[in-house]
Amino acid sequence: MWCQTLLVLAASLSVSLARPHIHPLSSDMINYINKLNTTWKAGHNFHDVDYGYVKNLCGTLLKGPKLPIMVQSAGGMKLPKQFDAREQWPECPTLKEIRDQGSCGSCWAFGAAEAISDRICIHTKGKVSVEISSQDLLTCCDSCGMGCNGGYPANAWEFWTEQGLVTGGLYNSHIGCRPYTIEPCEHHVNGSRPPCTGEGGDTPECITQCESGYTPSYQKDKHYGKTSYGVPSEEEQIQSEIYKNGPVEGAFIVYEDFPSYKSGKDKSTDPTSIIKTSQQTTQGDWQLILIFPFLSLLLRCVSACDGLCFGRTRHKDDWLGRGERCSLLALCKLLEH
Repeated sequence: MWCQTLLVLAASLSVSLARPHIHPLSSDMINYINKLNTTWKAGHNFHDVDYGYVKNLCGTLLKGPKLPIMVQSAGGMKLPKQFDAREQWPECPTLKEIRDQGSCGSCWAFGAAEAISDRICIHTKGKVSVEISSQDLLTCCDSCGMGCNGGYPANAWEFWTEQGLVTGGLYNSHIGCRPYTIEPCEHHVNGSRPPCTGEGGDTPECITQCESGYTPSYQKDKHYGKTSYGVPSEEEQIQSEIYKNGPVEGAFIVYEDFPSYKSGKDKSTDPTSIIKTSQQTTQGDWQLILIFPFLSLLLRCVSACDGLCFGRTRHKDDWLGRGERCSLLALCKLLEH
């Protein structure tokens, strides 16, 4: 197997103006944001839920182990202005797959399992096309954190290289050795499925045998990675990694105003530049984050409970590694105010 990547992105744009404490999901917060007249507008996205529910939607633990950084050598390679992994590797169906983690904070496991699935296919030129089991990673990686209550992405990738992962499809799909066992649900919208109850709760048991009727055995079904590494946060490094090796997993911090995002985008030339200044966040000051212009795409990924995605690189160039299911699956953490 070829390499895999964990990318951790941290970006924040801070806004000055001291303010009293405002509840993050309140109308006062929305009015406060909109009165600042920045490049985006706020509105209600969550109804009849408390702040703890929203925080639990974010299932990554950022203060965990780190992977060694691998710097990509340009080597004369010219990156295209537009790139869509679905078109680059049409022989790999997992690039188009949308997984639903249900009422479980397992985005750290989903991000890894999905990118691993893609990379196995990409680097075998379509000869091996499997759905790596999110269930196996979520339930059996003891070093990865707290299961449905959050996990460490770096450990997820190391688990693949050291212990291996079996195959497993979506809920009730009976595909692979260990399909996902947590039922899909409606994430903050009305639909035919039951509403989600929030991420967290009990993590399913680690079962080291395959679903009845599946062959080969659990141990023989395992797939292993060759190595694991991170990439620098520079845009060209991220682009080069995706272009050469396929989708990556990433994480970044979002702040308390982000759940109220409705429309708009950051129009600055540097997507991570500071447009105004404030005191240190460790003192509890308010900061708002404008990651990249395609925030509507990011929010759709949040609503789908499939993490956040990186849908843009430089200025108006579009780079999609996973389409709306997230080119760069990113995970989030809401900070305590």
